[in-house]
Amino acid sequence: MKKQFCLLVALLLSLLNSVYAQKVGLVLSGGGAKGLAHVGVLRVLEQNRIPIDYIVGTSMGAIVGGMYAAGYSPDEIEEIVLKPEFQNWVNGSPVEGKVYNYYDIDPTPAALHLRLAIDSTLKTRVTPKLVNDVTLNYVLATMLAPAGAIANYNFDNLLVPYRSVASEVFTREKVVQKSGSLSDAVRNSMAFPLAFRPIRQEDGRYLFDGAVVDNFPTDVMRNEFKPDIMIGVNVGDVAFNKYPKGKDDKLLASTLIFLGSNVADTTSVGPNGIYIQPNLNDITAADFNRVKQLIQYGTQAAERKLPLLLERIQRREDTVALQARRRAFQEQAPRPVFKRIDVQGLPQRQQGFVRRFFQKTGSSYSPSDIEEGYYRLVNNDFFNNVYPRINYNNQLKGYVLNVDARQNSNLTTDLGVLLSTRSMSNIYLGLGYRYLNKYLYSVRADATIGRFYNGARGSFRISIPGNTPIYFEPTITFNNFNYQDTGGLLGASAQNTQLQQRDLKTYLQVGISPNYRSRYVLSVGAFTNRDRFANTSDINTSATLDQDRLQGATGAIRFERNSLNRRQYAVSGRRVEFGFRGVAAREKYAPGSTADSLQGLSRNHQWVKLGIYNEQYFTFNKTDSVGSRVHAWGYLVESQISTQGRFANYRASLTMAPAFLPLPDSRTIFLDRYRGTAYAAAGLRYIKAIVGSLEWRTEGYVHVLVRPWERQEVNPLLAQRGPAISRPYFTAMTGFVYQTPVGPASLQFIHYDAPTRQFSVFAHIGFVLFRERSLD
Repeated sequence: MKKQFCLLVALLLSLLNSVYAQKVGLVLSGGGAKGLAHVGVLRVLEQNRIPIDYIVGTSMGAIVGGMYAAGYSPDEIEEIVLKPEFQNWVNGSPVEGKVYNYYDIDPTPAALHLRLAIDSTLKTRVTPKLVNDVTLNYVLATMLAPAGAIANYNFDNLLVPYRSVASEVFTREKVVQKSGSLSDAVRNSMAFPLAFRPIRQEDGRYLFDGAVVDNFPTDVMRNEFKPDIMIGVNVGDVAFNKYPKGKDDKLLASTLIFLGSNVADTTSVGPNGIYIQPNLNDITAADFNRVKQLIQYGTQAAERKLPLLLERIQRREDTVALQARRRAFQEQAPRPVFKRIDVQGLPQRQQGFVRRFFQKTGSSYSPSDIEEGYYRLVNNDFFNNVYPRINYNNQLKGYVLNVDARQNSNLTTDLGVLLSTRSMSNIYLGLGYRYLNKYLYSVRADATIGRFYNGARGSFRISIPGNTPIYFEPTITFNNFNYQDTGGLLGASAQNTQLQQRDLKTYLQVGISPNYRSRYVLSVGAFTNRDRFANTSDINTSATLDQDRLQGATGAIRFERNSLNRRQYAVSGRRVEFGFRGVAAREKYAPGSTADSLQGLSRNHQWVKLGIYNEQYFTFNKTDSVGSRVHAWGYLVESQISTQGRFANYRASLTMAPAFLPLPDSRTIFLDRYRGTAYAAAGLRYIKAIVGSLEWRTEGYVHVLVRPWERQEVNPLLAQRGPAISRPYFTAMTGFVYQTPVGPASLQFIHYDAPTRQFSVFAHIGFVLFRERSLD
């Protein structure tokens, strides 16, 4: 009897031990976007009170697992990945409002921008083009910094003890990350070769995605935590039951990413473990836009295994107690105050340059100071790889931002090609060199070679960051427009040109930027404009053209704010410009054979000009279950007011006047009704995705001229002022735009309110961008 009682007690103790001391480990595999299915699995486990005592993750599994271990609930993780900003984080698109203009030159038509680094031995290193990770790095650092500080950088002290698996690709060594920066551990595990760049560790090594050596790290869970029961969620198995005919081309690109990953061993969870495999055969590793569907697939897979989970895992987690424990963990986070900026990877004299990007609020740096300084820095093209680490310093009683800026590029090359159905086809070439000491010194030169347009620009810039960032830039520009030229790219000259505009300008720019969204630019310089034209459209090859030369000095102050998402054909963001210019110059006019009895003259001109420009877009339904689906409205408002007077004749008065140029091809045609010393214009734009990245774009504008130039009745070659306000002129365009690697491709049907060019068709591939003229 006594023996039977002892056996009963032992059985009860064993049962109690299995129920109350049972430890559960969760293993999350890698799989790119497919790893978002882990969020659905986590929700099912929490809702059914199944405990999670340990987490081990690889690649996307390390991200989801790391966020959960840091105290984020499944609902909070889902909310984060469903935000439109999440798509920007993972595909490297710039975040709207974070486009910093202080170091930017004017937009160029370059499609290829190659960054090189030349060292003291003249050896050249090419910077590979990977996913732009500057926003992702900052988001991970800021989201996971509080949990790292609470845990004192020991992953056993997180809300859930955690391990992240990375790899050292040169030795094929598996690296189990169990301490240090939590954001580093997560970021290292997703640095897949040829996609996201690796991050250099503080010991000097580069670590890569753990999927390279172990995409389903059940052995790490077993060795590190020795759980009683293991739940393994695998989203990285790319095997199909049968060959996916009809879908193989679509799946091929993402499948190649995982050729170096090991295939999951479905039995490695152990005989009493639970293996969960979501059905993701129609999903690729790059389908980050299918967030809801991926989470749903994870939920469905976990629910299918729910009976087995409840049977084998008898211990239950009190959901109320779990939420209280989560809140108590998060409330331990130190106040978000930054005490110091450290810089590594650069010589001492260059570290001070980097620190000047961050402005203090009082004696400390606020989170907004850190964010603004970071985006100032990463949008400076001189630094290729800037990585932020945020750690809490107990002695300073605040956070320290460590900026790793080990690599830099001091040489850049640019190439752009524009092909068009008009004579405006051209080639763009650019070259830049930067040198960083106490300040950043930049030398740039570029040229455009074509039939309609030839131009060049050279500049030298001294950039000085600080509380009031400023740069000084002496610049020289040259433009030459041949409006009636015809023929192919770089071909022979046409027989005659009825209008040619040429300008040369040397000036000094001083730029000041109060934040990364805007800048003020002051410029002063000297210019020479030379316009050659005929006074009639019917001329012969022996005719000589009038020449009107304007030479003098000009100064301007301009405010700019720009968050457009594209250089051309934007669909989101805003661009605002407000400028004031003064001009003092002397005109010299020499009549040609079409000037009849007009005589040469020379006289002085002085005028001032005020310009206002506002372009903004409102974007809706940017993504759906299929992909990016652009649907946007936009508007444009523009006005120019000038005291500019009459020039030698009617044609000269128009060539020297400001112009309303609403469409990409507007610069390539000379329309009298679109030029005047004062005008006001407004327009609407509508953009909608048709198929994939193909967009339908429609634009309509109305503008009026104030006291426009008209031909005199007595002598039609001379100009006189017209009515106070002209009739409204209507301009419209509808067509298709497709973004290609070499720039936008577009087919457009255009209407101008001009008798000589009412309707036309225009097509191009490449950026239709020109340098500003001397008085623009």
